[in-house]
Amino acid sequence: MIEFYFVMIAMGLMLMSLLFEIERPEVILASTLMVFVLTGIITPAEAISGFSNEGMLTIALLFIVAGTIQKSGIVDRALQRLLKGATSNHHIMARLLPPISLLSGFVNNTPIVIAATPMVKKWCEDKGISPSKFLIPLSYATILGGTITLIGTSTNLVVHGLLIENGHKGLSFFQLSAVGIPITLIGLGYLIFCSSALLPDRKVNVMTETEALREFTGEVLVTRDFPYLNQSVKNAKLRSLKGLYLVSILRNNRTIAPVSSATHLHEGDLLLFTGDISTITELQRVKGLELQSSSGSHFPEDHRLIEAVVTHHSSLLFKKIKDTDFRSQHQAAVIAVHRQNHRLKAKIGDIILKPGDILLMIVGDEFSKKKRSADFYSITHLDEKLVTPKQIQKGWLAIGLFAVMIGLVTSGILSMLTAMAITTLLLFLFKFVSPGELQNQIQWHVLLMIACSFGIGLALTNSGVATSIAHFLMNLASPFGLVAVLLSIYLLTNIFTEMMTNSAAAVLMFPIVVEVSKTLQIDLLPLAIIVAISASSSFMTPIGYQTNLIVYGVGGYRFKDFIKIGAPLTVIVMIVTVFSVRLMWF
Repeated sequence: MIEFYFVMIAMGLMLMSLLFEIERPEVILASTLMVFVLTGIITPAEAISGFSNEGMLTIALLFIVAGTIQKSGIVDRALQRLLKGATSNHHIMARLLPPISLLSGFVNNTPIVIAATPMVKKWCEDKGISPSKFLIPLSYATILGGTITLIGTSTNLVVHGLLIENGHKGLSFFQLSAVGIPITLIGLGYLIFCSSALLPDRKVNVMTETEALREFTGEVLVTRDFPYLNQSVKNAKLRSLKGLYLVSILRNNRTIAPVSSATHLHEGDLLLFTGDISTITELQRVKGLELQSSSGSHFPEDHRLIEAVVTHHSSLLFKKIKDTDFRSQHQAAVIAVHRQNHRLKAKIGDIILKPGDILLMIVGDEFSKKKRSADFYSITHLDEKLVTPKQIQKGWLAIGLFAVMIGLVTSGILSMLTAMAITTLLLFLFKFVSPGELQNQIQWHVLLMIACSFGIGLALTNSGVATSIAHFLMNLASPFGLVAVLLSIYLLTNIFTEMMTNSAAAVLMFPIVVEVSKTLQIDLLPLAIIVAISASSSFMTPIGYQTNLIVYGVGGYRFKDFIKIGAPLTVIVMIVTVFSVRLMWF
């Protein structure tokens, strides 16, 4: 009994920590798992059991396959063609959303949204339309499409692995389509015809335009009287100015950006500062520094600027920018931070980063070579991506190989794990992907959260909490019939997924539906399908699904915007899912 209440309290604290974003999700889940191990609720072997789950291993391999296809530029080119020629809101929705939903049934939806977001945003800017009318539907379309196939989302594969562990056959490749296709078609109809009226017409400032940047930058010329000529920026005490940040130096028509502490200052250098520009006049008191035109007429045009969204699992979260060693880690300098469509006015270095923050950065030559996907999603192109005919050819070959493997899985010749292992091996042998890319394409934080969730799920089972929740659901819903039981499973899963990652929600719900299946003596498979669909259907908050987080700041959305458009879609998907399962399996 002590174990029961301890697990209940620990789970409550874990959910609250996730809800209020006290730490990164994988840290919270790993910490909870360690507490259960140290208190003896689960054994060390049970704690690491998730790392060998078939679904999780398949997800790891799928990251590599999807990453290889994304790298070829084929997806980007397809999206550009879809946008070309669109004339109205409904027209672009009808052209863009159905193909994106279909694509997300086979390719990870996160890179699709990352690729499509800047394109849609640019199209909106050219047409003078607010991107807030399109970006949430873009995210939702990929979520809906992910329910069509076994590989549409990591959640489907996790549930597949859990079924196999519990002695079931698992899901076939298109088994989810019986539910996924109806909810996708009806959901897309809702987005195409109703979303425009529900979404705000909220114009977002283009942060990366040079003119916009000039509004909060100032320039200072280094003259021959400067006492720190040929000395470092650190020695000149220009690194820790109150309210100001040195982001670049223009020297002989060459830009030095970002500027390190060891960079030496020369006569004639034009220093570009950002931050609280009202305090830049204080530099005039320093001998040898002359304030230049406030209009920013000397602003160097070859600065490379990008915007990026801070992810939920970023190592930068809940830290001051100055404490993250940002410049050396990413070869970039942050010159502005936007949160919920407002630029933060505090000194850049003192800003504590949160999920969904948009960073405006000046980047160095090494930026594109750095691994940065774990910390933020890029939402503007660094420059035009050059894709060679050879890369495109490799991309089509990878797609062909992928299609063959899907055919073998569908026909029952190979298991999903075996097919993805063979595909990955062939991509490596044919040099479609390098060893370094293998490491970078796998989203390790996702795998860690899923693996930890397996151990936490076992803690729910061992302590009796899963059985207790299952009995509570049945006592509450059984008097109203089977449909009420199915609805209660959907609702509880959906509540979990709005507070944590979709895969973690599915893993935590699985032992509960196992108990429901045993008690009511009904098939586990349809209950598992409801869990898979519901865990992926995160529409009412920007934090429940990573594609929602990507579009959150870019579209200038507020939290209530997701509730306004997401609540009806949640009800639609829930009703269609429950009645489809009731009709197909009972």
